[in-house]
Amino acid sequence: MAFLGISGMQYSGGMFENVRIVVAEDSNVFTSMISTRLKELFDIEVEICRNFEELQLCYDKSSQEITLAISNINLPGAENGEALEYLVDLSIPTIVFTGTFQEGMRDKLIAKEIVDYILKDNVFAVDLLAESVCRFLTNHRHHVLIVDDSPTARALLSSRLKRYNFRVSTADSGAKALETLKANRDIGLMITDYNMPDIDGFELTRRIRSSIGSHELRIIGVSSSSNRLLSARFLKAGGNDFMLRPFIDEEFYCRVNQNLDTLLQIQSMQPARKSA
Repeated sequence: MAFLGISGMQYSGGMFENVRIVVAEDSNVFTSMISTRLKELFDIEVEICRNFEELQLCYDKSSQEITLAISNINLPGAENGEALEYLVDLSIPTIVFTGTFQEGMRDKLIAKEIVDYILKDNVFAVDLLAESVCRFLTNHRHHVLIVDDSPTARALLSSRLKRYNFRVSTADSGAKALETLKANRDIGLMITDYNMPDIDGFELTRRIRSSIGSHELRIIGVSSSSNRLLSARFLKAGGNDFMLRPFIDEEFYCRVNQNLDTLLQIQSMQPARKSA
């Protein structure tokens, strides 16, 4: 199976097995489009729930865990968002598919720690939804290392990445990061703070780049500093990207995806280069 997403995501691999996806949506048009597209792309049969009662019955009728839910904010019988609350309370990973985007609504959705939200306001909405589903189902193949001496910062980034289904390791110092990378060669992305007591983010990046190139490991630097020249210094040290705190969730996830997409594209080209 080969899939190319709108944002540049590429996936080439087998079909997804033992995946249970529930779609909570009352629009016949969108349920038909979603079920057809996911079947066509990934050979996934979705379960459709057109009202809140059907959603509850869907959960109760089977012992198989729901891998992912796709839900409108409001459903018949749950006109005030009860369906989404229900899914969140059950700790079911959920992508919200909605026609409403207001700052207040967006903040409420992010606070519920949903996987993603997709707007129905364009002709590519269902394709964007399919890409979001594919990312969630494949993100566990990516191992991400978070390096920060602040327990709070590590916990925040870790929870964000785990929400998106990534495998996550953490290190509280530059020295620990080097040990973790040596022991886990499958780590493809490192997110490191700049200001650390033993080895700062610049020096850590320089040491890593002496033996691990960007074709094996992408590095994103982060900082709470107001010094905007830090990004230039970090990139010159061998980093691939840089972000200033506080992050906007959507931008953070986008930058993580872009770096991992680039890594996969580079790695997919290597066999061809060797045979050339």
